[in-house]
Amino acid sequence: MTIAITDVVLRDAHQSLFATRLRLDDMLPIAAALDDVGYGSLECWGGATFDACIRFLGEDPWLRLRELKKAMPKTPLQMLLRGQNLLGYRHYADDVVERFVERAVKNGMDVFRVFDAMNDPRNMKAALQAVRSHGAHAQGTLSYTTSPAHTLQTWLDLTEQLLETGVDSIAIKDMSGILTPMAAYELVSEIKKRFEVRLHLHCHATTGMAEMALLKAIEAGVDGVDTAISSMSATYGHPATEALVATLAGTEHDTGLDILKLENIAAYFREVRKKYHAFEGQLKGYDSRILVAQVPGGMLTNLESQLKQQNAADKLDQVLAEIPR
Repeated sequence: MTIAITDVVLRDAHQSLFATRLRLDDMLPIAAALDDVGYGSLECWGGATFDACIRFLGEDPWLRLRELKKAMPKTPLQMLLRGQNLLGYRHYADDVVERFVERAVKNGMDVFRVFDAMNDPRNMKAALQAVRSHGAHAQGTLSYTTSPAHTLQTWLDLTEQLLETGVDSIAIKDMSGILTPMAAYELVSEIKKRFEVRLHLHCHATTGMAEMALLKAIEAGVDGVDTAISSMSATYGHPATEALVATLAGTEHDTGLDILKLENIAAYFREVRKKYHAFEGQLKGYDSRILVAQVPGGMLTNLESQLKQQNAADKLDQVLAEIPR
């Protein structure tokens, strides 16, 4: 079975690596090359990008979406949507959710990954139903975590509830990089055994387990995975696209993607990334503290940036120690 690749370079990669600061002007020159790769989808909108466009970059997020769709007409564009919170920080009324989704589809969005931080399916229902009603792809989400209250049955029950709501696929979202390879294998295997659903896996590289988790999930039957082009991968981010493509080449899971096309994209972002050095996180390798703190990769560079703004950059260790208490 061929594995579909979603590259997150235009959204979660820069949200995780340099505080969501990548500008549209640095996306458009490489858009045609990205569109030519043959990705299953390209994540390019949602999450913190909407806020960052307005708060920090002076950009119109709707214009960003329209311009990216115009520049990449062949590849499905994907976003991360916070369920009833949309792209804000509070719940919105159902009619607001409906209207937002309608506008997003109209402006070019194809795939909506809908999640709720509390894994409450009621907070995903309105958004998922709106997505389907407007003919786009509705992807429900299991926001993976570990605790005495979170068992395998927790995830199976949530999968069933999302399927009852109506979804086109389900994503396992390991936003903190705490999904172990064996847990990935078990979770994917059990979901596939019980339900007829397309399954996608998103992992962060923060703790060093992501590549192993992806491979075990592929072995267990996952249909697609998230990666980031190599020059925008690792640390707080994601496994490298090229590494996985090379690993699966010639196997039954061959992605069919061209390494040479990917290398041209990697070379571009290798240079672009230098512009954003001031927003880079501290992490140079892996961070085992996150196995306990469980802070999402997409939060960490933003957290570091906020601490710097308050002249408290030296307090990061204390903050990470305090979070799980």
